[in-house]
Amino acid sequence: MPYKSHEALLSYLALPTNPDISSPVLDLACGSGRSGLALAQLGIPVVFADRSASALEGVKQQLSDSSLPGRIWQVDLEQEGINPFANEVFSAVLCFRYLHRPLFPHLQKAVEPGGLVIYETFTTDNRCFGRPANPDFLLKAGELRSLFQGWEIIHYYEGVQHEPDRAIAQIVACRYQPNS
Repeated sequence: MPYKSHEALLSYLALPTNPDISSPVLDLACGSGRSGLALAQLGIPVVFADRSASALEGVKQQLSDSSLPGRIWQVDLEQEGINPFANEVFSAVLCFRYLHRPLFPHLQKAVEPGGLVIYETFTTDNRCFGRPANPDFLLKAGELRSLFQGWEIIHYYEGVQHEPDRAIAQIVACRYQPNS
């Protein structure tokens, strides 16, 4: 079953599954911070990561105006040969509408055992709907699921959603804990 909104993925899957947040949640390539702000409003500490200073300034203002827990992290996630998550640990990672394949191994190691990844982005079938159409930014059929082999898959969907029309893949995956 697809979840039509980011908030639905967060509220129906992430929070009931992972109530003990021991490390912050990473809102990866956060843009305006919509998803992370929804969690911050629940008192969950969030790290908002993006390369856009102006987008992060808007998030910072919203955090300040509402006294929400969160940290701003301006970072270029696409620097070749650099692990932007070195020495970082997260209870969960949220990522919507962003794809940079070299990040996945680093991202997965940054999630603590028992932590979650909630990821949604476009698939190659999205080309018939318009942008993005560049294959570098589109998942191949089954690719997202295969990236999380060895993780517990809590939710997976791949297909077309409407209003607006788009072809996406969604996953909520839990990193196995040692000895589980």
